[in-house]
Amino acid sequence: MSRNRSFTLAASLLGAAALLSTSAGLAHAGAGDPLRGDQWGLDQVRAEQAWATSTGTGAVVAVVDTGVDLTHPDLKGNLVAGATFTGCGKAGGPCGNGDFRGPDGENNGDEHGTHVAGIVAAVAGNGTGVAGVAPNARIMPVKVLEEGSGTFEDIAAGIRWAVDHGADVINMSLGGLAGTQVVTITGLESSVTEAIAYAGAQGTSVVVAAGNSATPACNTPAWEPGAICVASTDRNELKSWFSELPNKPDLKAVAAPGGAGLVSCKDDIVSTVPAGTGSASCGHKDYDYYAGTSMATPHVAGVAALLFAQGRTLADVENTLLGTARQPGTGLTGVYSPVYGWGVVDAAAAVKSPGATPAKGRKKH
Repeated sequence: MSRNRSFTLAASLLGAAALLSTSAGLAHAGAGDPLRGDQWGLDQVRAEQAWATSTGTGAVVAVVDTGVDLTHPDLKGNLVAGATFTGCGKAGGPCGNGDFRGPDGENNGDEHGTHVAGIVAAVAGNGTGVAGVAPNARIMPVKVLEEGSGTFEDIAAGIRWAVDHGADVINMSLGGLAGTQVVTITGLESSVTEAIAYAGAQGTSVVVAAGNSATPACNTPAWEPGAICVASTDRNELKSWFSELPNKPDLKAVAAPGGAGLVSCKDDIVSTVPAGTGSASCGHKDYDYYAGTSMATPHVAGVAALLFAQGRTLADVENTLLGTARQPGTGLTGVYSPVYGWGVVDAAAAVKSPGATPAKGRKKH
């Protein structure tokens, strides 16, 4: 696709919502994180019950998004080197280190990636803010969006860079508008489709937001072959009203907590935001409550990190994620539904599933 084409992807945040160590040491990490009581999403995916088995040590999750606040006290201990692919000019990227401030040095409303990163792997038990789903995993910040949007080509470049620099999981809380699947189905755009295929061939899992348009199918790039499409649930494990249904041809789809996006801040997902950008109505200066499939996706990426940290292969990680997810209400596993895909991901069940190896470090092939 020519860099001048108008096709763009945007951070998949429900805009209205913004208005409103060791495993043993983390067994009761919530007591050391002041906002842990508001993190009902961690409870829904049973993250803390998984930490006695895996906290994500050694796994790397690339947050391919709007960049991350590299100085945030709840994130900086878990960061690895990142890259920037937006605003790089004719020379192309990378042209930066993944900071949420782009090459112009300004924050252009790009708090989104920092929020996503905190859901994945905010440091737990440090007396600050929140805990991540995989609190000992590493976050690789890859900035591909500016002012919340970007080109397919920059996103594809970010995916490939992350894979080549050691990412086990790629989190993409971004997507096109409903119906943009047509541009990849017809071949008008192929760069992101090919980058996702490249990631899979290298043993990296790609986890993508379903979208917030309440249509019956995953938007692109969640629609693309090999990507795990993530729909959103509210705190009662009901499908969030805004979420796409997690349907796609390869049936690689699950659900996870993304919030209600209605009235109460605490019905949404609290996480890190760049210092001082928390909203006046909901925020805590360096933290805020957002809703969207953007927030659901990093819950799944975090569980994938817990599994990669156990030395599992890509195939085993993804089979385990889908196979241990539970259908709300019935608790059934191994059952697909058009509303929840294979169900809400379950970290505790996943890490106890056969397939882990005693070998240290990641095992991607």
